[in-house]
This record gives sequence, structure tokens and C-alpha cells, in this order.
Amino acid sequence: MIETPPPRLLETPPPAATADDAAELLGRVAADPGLRVAVLQGLLGEGPCRQLGIYPLPPGFRLSVVIPVYNEERWLAELVRRVQVVPIPKELILVNDCSTDGTPAVLKQLERDYDNLRVFHQPKNMGKGAALREGFKHCTGDLVIVQDADWEYDPAEYPKLIQPIVDGRADVVVGSRFIGHEHRVLYYWHSVANKGLTLLSNMFTNLNLTDMETCYKVFRREVIQGLTLKSNRFGFEPEVTAKIARKRKGRPPWRIFEVPISYSGRTYEEGKKIGLKDAFQALYCIIRYWWKD
Repeated sequence: MIETPPPRLLETPPPAATADDAAELLGRVAADPGLRVAVLQGLLGEGPCRQLGIYPLPPGFRLSVVIPVYNEERWLAELVRRVQVVPIPKELILVNDCSTDGTPAVLKQLERDYDNLRVFHQPKNMGKGAALREGFKHCTGDLVIVQDADWEYDPAEYPKLIQPIVDGRADVVVGSRFIGHEHRVLYYWHSVANKGLTLLSNMFTNLNLTDMETCYKVFRREVIQGLTLKSNRFGFEPEVTAKIARKRKGRPPWRIFEVPISYSGRTYEEGKKIGLKDAFQALYCIIRYWWKD
């Protein structure tokens, strides 16, 4: 008869984890992006993590966030806070388009609060496209993303927006408000105009985008800094779309991906600026930049 030995007892049981120990561990995980990804992949698995936009970034990676600003004193500070808490190494480049409200004072305070934020001032009001051109010149990150200064677009979606480029599958990523994500219910004719302009743009560029007019566009830095952009106002969207779609002599075309995003549009009472004349300007830009630069 073989007797089963009694279980070995530890002379000294391990100390129970305390709340301070847990807080220290959480602090270490929160402070180290690589450790955070490793912990979450260990808990959830690599596949589910990638679907959630949780993946390791290349060493030394940095994202340039370009934010054109015009009369956004109500929204700007909170928008910058939301950008800053996104767990991606980044620089913020804000271009003040000659604001006439309290925006300059907000920008001055933001420069004091954040050491990764730079502000540039336009000499006169020139429009979103001109502000973006100025911002793109100062980018030093690996990727560049356009961010409006209000709360219509959520910076928490940066990880999934940059993922196709980080994975090596894309050179440009476009966020779409029309492919299966939540959105605030607002102006019907705005959505009709957006979809109509996207359809017309696609006919000239031979792309199959669903949302050409979206704010969220991400570029490899060499892509956006290699384009000669001219539109001063909201014609930036059809112009940059036409130019990234254009064939490059002796080189393959830029690889473009589309990613679903949420959208919380604001009303004109809340500060929305784009209007009917901008739709006609977009129509003009679609045809102009298809025909010639």
C-alpha cells in the first residue's frame, strides 16, 4: 500500500497584497505603455487586444497632432486635455487663425501647462486649410493627424486610427462617420451634402471612400509634407483627397485605409462654422484638383 504524503505546508505564508501594493502596481502599469500592452495581452489575448486598438508602438514613435483654432475658447482646454490623456507619445501643434474671442488667452495658458505643446499664430484670418498648412510645416512626428478644436471628434479613437499605418498596411487613414459607429443626430441636409460630395470626389479620384469630408485624416509625415496644398478654407478636404489619390510617377500609389469613427456634431449655436458656401467651394476644389494642381 502506497501512502499519499501529506501536502507540504509552507512555514511562512506569503503576505497578502495590500491596497498600497495594488495601487503601486497599477501606477507602474499606467506609466509604462509597453507594460500596459503586455498585461492586457496576457489577460485578453493578442487578437482581442488588436481589435480594441491595443498593440505595441515602435520604439521612439511619436504622433503629431495638428489643431487649427478659431474662436474656440469654450471648447479648447477640454479638447487638449482629452488629446493629452491618449496613451500615445505625441506633440501638439496648435495654429491660431487670428481668433477674436478669448482663445489667445487659453492658448497662452496651455503653453504653460504642457511642455509638448506649441502654438503658432496666423497674421490674419485665413481659414482651416491655411492653418493646417502652417501646422504641417512644424511636425516632427512619425505620423500626423488632423484634430478639430471642438468636441465633435473623439481623440480616444487615435489608437485605432493610426493602427493600419503602424501595422505597415497603409500610408494614409481616413476616419468615416458613415460606416457603423455612433453619431449625434443632427442636420439631414448636411449628411446629404457630405455623401454627395464624397460620391463626386470618388468619381474623379477613383477611390471608394464613404466620408471624404471627415476631419480625421492620418498621414505618414513624408506624405503630408510632400504635398503642395493651396486651399485656405474647408477646400482642404477635397484637395488633400485628390492629391493622395493621384498616381505618382515611377512609384506605387499611396495606400489608403478607412476606419469607422464616432461623431458628435455640434449645432451652429454651439459654434459650427462650415456652411453652404463651403459646399460649393468643395465642389469647385473637387474638379479643380482633379483637372490640375
